[in-house]
Amino acid sequence: MPNLYVVATPIGNLEDISLRALRVLREVRLIAAEDTRKTKRLLKTYDIQTPMTSYHQHNEKAKLDYILNYLKEGDVALVSEAGMPGVSDPGYELIGAANQSGIPVIPVPGPSAVITALVASGLPTDRFLYLGFLPRRAAARKQVLESVAQESGTLVILEAPHRLRQTLNDLRLVLGDRRMAVCRELTKLHEEVFRGAISQAAARFTEPRGEFTLVIEGIRDVDKPVLNKDIEKQLGDMYQRRIKAREAIASVAAETGLSRRELYRAWLKLDKSSSDKRRPCHSLERS
Repeated sequence: MPNLYVVATPIGNLEDISLRALRVLREVRLIAAEDTRKTKRLLKTYDIQTPMTSYHQHNEKAKLDYILNYLKEGDVALVSEAGMPGVSDPGYELIGAANQSGIPVIPVPGPSAVITALVASGLPTDRFLYLGFLPRRAAARKQVLESVAQESGTLVILEAPHRLRQTLNDLRLVLGDRRMAVCRELTKLHEEVFRGAISQAAARFTEPRGEFTLVIEGIRDVDKPVLNKDIEKQLGDMYQRRIKAREAIASVAAETGLSRRELYRAWLKLDKSSSDKRRPCHSLERS
């Protein structure tokens, strides 16, 4: 049975490709490429003549059946614009469809901007959370960051140059001025890895250019906020003043860094306690 090969390609330097990947790209009958122009440069460098077809987010639905039908006749290699296919690109749709159709999916591992940036950052690598590209809208972006504010693992984010400054500002606003690494143009001619506080990164990259991978320190145990009596009293005062739960919790979360989920549980306790006090007592008489 023909196979779908998921082939990692260089994220910058064309020498960062494995011998196995080159062999597979030569032997398959078709290469499905996210960016045919970039893949063409790679194939030309290594004198590979295999036919290509485009497969990207704008034509994935139209091309999916075409590639699946092609897989009935011979092997296909899936390559992304750079790095490992299926990570923050439409490749996962084809991989999922191949699995459902009973077509063997064979990974050919190699370069990854996520892992490259993580190990170059100097931040802990034993646990990390990959967030991909953050939402473009500011409100949605902050919501995602708030959801991981208490994450102890290192955070890894991809970002476009025209949104970098906004993202750095939101990182500092939501997560605080943590340590981070800004990795720019990894493995390329103008590669740069900046390590410092988020505020220092914002001051440095005033006119960002290139492709960015951001690595941010997770929350440390000493930095974790604790729901103490003072905060519970603050919530209680807001409850007595009939401030809406959503407004009160958002305000205290922004001020203390506590998660909204934890504050919501504390608010429910206040609500239950208040309800219990209002509930009338009924005595039981013995007959």
